[in-house]
Amino acid sequence: MGIADITSTLANAPTVAKMAAGLKPRPADTADCFAARVEATTEKFPDYTAVIFEGKTVTWRELNAMANRYAASFRGLGLVRGDTVSLIMENRIEYLALIIALNKLGVTAALINTNLTGRPLTHCISITQSKACIFGEERIQAVHDVMHEADLKGIKEYLYVPDSGVEACPVWARDLNEEAADEDSDNPPETGETTLGETALYIFTSGTTGLPKAAVLSNRRYLISATMSFSGGLLCDEYDCIYLCLPLYHGTGLFLGVGASFCTGASMFIRRKFSASSFLDEVREHGATCFIYIGELCRYLLNTPEQEDDYKNPMGSMMGNGLRPDVWHEFKDRFGVQRIAEFYGSSEGNLGFINVFNKDCTVGTTSIPHALVKYDVDADEVVRGADGFCIKVNKGEPGLVLGKITAATAFEGYTSAEATESKIMRDVFKKGDAWFNTGDLMKTVDVGFSMGLPHYQFVDRVGDTFRWKSENVSTNEVGEIINSHPQVAMCNVYGVEIPKADGRAGMAAIVLRDNSVPLDLDAFSRHVTRELPHFARPVFLRIQSEMDTTGTFKMVKGDLRKQGYDLEQVSDPVYVMKPGSERYEPLDAKFLARIKAGDAGY
Repeated sequence: MGIADITSTLANAPTVAKMAAGLKPRPADTADCFAARVEATTEKFPDYTAVIFEGKTVTWRELNAMANRYAASFRGLGLVRGDTVSLIMENRIEYLALIIALNKLGVTAALINTNLTGRPLTHCISITQSKACIFGEERIQAVHDVMHEADLKGIKEYLYVPDSGVEACPVWARDLNEEAADEDSDNPPETGETTLGETALYIFTSGTTGLPKAAVLSNRRYLISATMSFSGGLLCDEYDCIYLCLPLYHGTGLFLGVGASFCTGASMFIRRKFSASSFLDEVREHGATCFIYIGELCRYLLNTPEQEDDYKNPMGSMMGNGLRPDVWHEFKDRFGVQRIAEFYGSSEGNLGFINVFNKDCTVGTTSIPHALVKYDVDADEVVRGADGFCIKVNKGEPGLVLGKITAATAFEGYTSAEATESKIMRDVFKKGDAWFNTGDLMKTVDVGFSMGLPHYQFVDRVGDTFRWKSENVSTNEVGEIINSHPQVAMCNVYGVEIPKADGRAGMAAIVLRDNSVPLDLDAFSRHVTRELPHFARPVFLRIQSEMDTTGTFKMVKGDLRKQGYDLEQVSDPVYVMKPGSERYEPLDAKFLARIKAGDAGY
């Protein structure tokens, strides 16, 4: 612990105090919402830039007026406080105006993943009991294909919003822009009646292991997240510009980026989709001082050709989640970032951590009641003592993260009562208590001087950590080692079953930096055997041309696990490290047959 470490920590103390002041609990019936923050920001900074998008710039006055016209149209359609409307649209200015408009009226916006089609799309619209569906021109076909499904009979109106103008409004929908064009652009009175306790949004889970669930998000939690972002993370104000390329149907971009902008007047540069090759040029062109990230985006950016002046850009702070220790310092140094406010949380959870002290390789700390409890990875269950209660882990030991459910830290859950109850653990430390089960393993880490506040590091998702050779294997930690090999762009590590072998063997799906050059098996094998203990070395490798990810850039493991190393299901090259060997070699049908027969020696 050096003087510089202590000085840096103390320098952030006022930030902590400011954030804490902004997070003081308020009654649920307090009138406040993110649309009210937009109105206040518009009053302060009417002619400041609010949004930059595809060559177009709008001020706060223009954005708020657009939202007001939409709100007047919604009122004319009979939408009232407590109703729900589904919104399926790519990132663009209209998207922001629409969620503001709905929030002004106290109408809940169900924000739907733009990649969904067919049954998952029908499911998301129907479970929120939406009365209308707003869709962008870019999603006409997806909506048309499901609109006649029986589950959507509750939709009274389909509302079209033009985009490029190539596809006209279909006959079965109303052109929302046309209807809103002549509406009143003044602030509606309903905004002042919208309260913290009301449901602002439904945010959907990714649905990688089943149909998506709709997480309930109140105005209170939205504003808490936004406050954490602007006052404890990005430290932004009206002179900043936030770079936003994550899908806005997802909480990270919408809460931390858009929320911080709504509350402070910082401008937003928004993109429909992330582009690694355009990133730095756009940051410089638009003076983006802040960046909202997902860890995998940082890997993509590090895989772009390095230039000597990459650090010469205005981006000083970034906030997001999933930035792993193996790329943290490299990213920070290459792009000249001074502040990385990694956070931990979920759309539905009652628990959040934030790296407010700007410590490296940590999700920071929290003031919310929480606990890390022992978890048996092999049995995939929480460990309880002889008294039936959970056991807290020792310092530095990975444990399942639980968030205590109290009046001040409510678990708002999902639209499904059954799904909500499935995430609650009861009788954890005493009879009658209730805790939110995050499903994540974390551990405390030493970050030097931190004013006595413990700091944490994400370890893995429960289910992603697996047991092999009587040892727990973290997919994230193995992935970090593999990603450090010079030929590897990124990898996805998961466990697969081997007949007659205990636990699950490791398998890594790998995308190479240059797909035209084959993996140097000798060099890669030496790297794995040198850097990883025998039990953590992946038994199988699968070389892919591209990585399958969700719309929010999370790597998908489900199909990879199902296909495993079965050569009949996998067309990609597959390699194996045989028992007793320290070198990978191509998996052939003969050895695969031995594996399936359970006599391969594992």
